[in-house]
This record gives sequence, C-alpha cells and structure tokens, in this order.
Amino acid sequence: MATIHSINLIASDPDVRGGRLCIAGTGVRVSDVAMVMLFHTDSPGEIAAWFGLPLAQIRAALAYYYEHKAEIDADIREQITKAEEYKEKRVGSQSAAFALDAL
Repeated sequence: MATIHSINLIASDPDVRGGRLCIAGTGVRVSDVAMVMLFHTDSPGEIAAWFGLPLAQIRAALAYYYEHKAEIDADIREQITKAEEYKEKRVGSQSAAFALDAL
C-alpha cells in the first residue's frame, strides 16, 4: 500500500492577507505566484528570485494553483476587477494621474 506524503507549504491565516492562501510563513499569496507566471511568463526559478523564496515553495504554490485552478483564477479575476475599480475612482485626480505617470 502506498503512503501519500503531503508538503505543508501552503497556509491560510485570517490575520495574513485577509485569509487568502499564502506560502507558509510569508505574505506571498498563491495567486501572486500564479499572476507572475501567467502575466509575466516567468519560470519558477525567476519567480523564486523575484520573491526571494526557495524554489520548492514556488513549485508548491504552483502545484496548489493547478490543483485549484478554477478557484484561484476566480480570485485573480476579482483582484483585477477591484484594481480596475480603484483606478477608475482616481481618474481626474491630478495627484493620482501624477502618481500613475511616475510608475
């Protein structure tokens, strides 16, 4: 009989990032890792360097993402929608326009 071993590298804590799934011991959300991979097309090694984390943690986050893709993709869509709403609210503000130009 096979023994299944789990890797406990993904956690949720209501006091960290609103309880969203993160790499254990960090504030890096699984969705953050997935977004870097999807939108920047970075390799797992590049993502690990980007966040300053071990490759094993990034691979665990990506494995979790693929195992729960529909749920995390919905979370990513929600984050993008909220970001667009915040951006729209700042339209017309000179200070906001200046801040965006500085990026």
